[in-house]
Amino acid sequence: MVEVLKPGLFTSIQDKGRTGYRRLGVPLSGAMDTVSAAMANKLLDNSTQAAVMEFTMMGPRLQFKAPTFIAICGAGFHATINDVPIELGKATEISENNVLKIDHPDFGNYGYLAVLGGFKTEIILGSRSFYNNITKKKRLEKGDVLKFSTTTSKKIVRHASFSIDEHHFNDEAIEVYPGPEFDLLPKKFQKIIMDTTLKIGSQSSRMAYVIEGLEDISAKEIITAPVQPGTVQLTPSGKSVVLMRDAQTTGGYSRILQLTEQAICRLAQKRVGKTVYFKLIEHL
Repeated sequence: MVEVLKPGLFTSIQDKGRTGYRRLGVPLSGAMDTVSAAMANKLLDNSTQAAVMEFTMMGPRLQFKAPTFIAICGAGFHATINDVPIELGKATEISENNVLKIDHPDFGNYGYLAVLGGFKTEIILGSRSFYNNITKKKRLEKGDVLKFSTTTSKKIVRHASFSIDEHHFNDEAIEVYPGPEFDLLPKKFQKIIMDTTLKIGSQSSRMAYVIEGLEDISAKEIITAPVQPGTVQLTPSGKSVVLMRDAQTTGGYSRILQLTEQAICRLAQKRVGKTVYFKLIEHL
């Protein structure tokens, strides 16, 4: 088990998400940056569905009640075990009663802590992902105790590691496909959307990232239609948002673009105030 001594800014348990229930209005949820979460699990040879701890901007302080192996990937956080710095992007052994502290990142937003076998929190609708009103809580709190497999007999390749992909964190290009209502926009609006340097707004969250810079254009409302993570909506008032992992399942705003899976992960790692631009991928 592991006890949460300090939860950090916004720390939760996430896996690949809650699939198969969108018809009932249940969001997908899951790790904001699935690429980084998968890397952490891969280092421990965990299942791709294994639950990880997701944290943003300020990581948690945790005391491990049993020995295990851990791996931390994602944003450029600083981590220590008993105040001794450890390397990110590789499997690390942690002993009973050791304290893991994860501090502020030098770059990026989201980091991921994997433990051998994954965190064993409650499974609800096929997923351990935290989501308010579906799971008992939406974030970890001080005093929470989480279970994980206590066996360390699994062979771990200790020299295996992942180097930081600077492109994943620094590239401003966000790849998109045309959305269902993109072709209904005037050509001049389409050009503005593709040519404008945009900025991440302060109200961005796991539900949606607010995109600033397109306030001079707008789109009509539509009959409520399906949306998904990565859908870019443009409102009649000119507000534009990119739906993220905790997004609703339907919406009435024009769906002008759709991010690729890689682009969703890349956007998730952009801090408030960072600039991006949309890079259109044409239909095959």
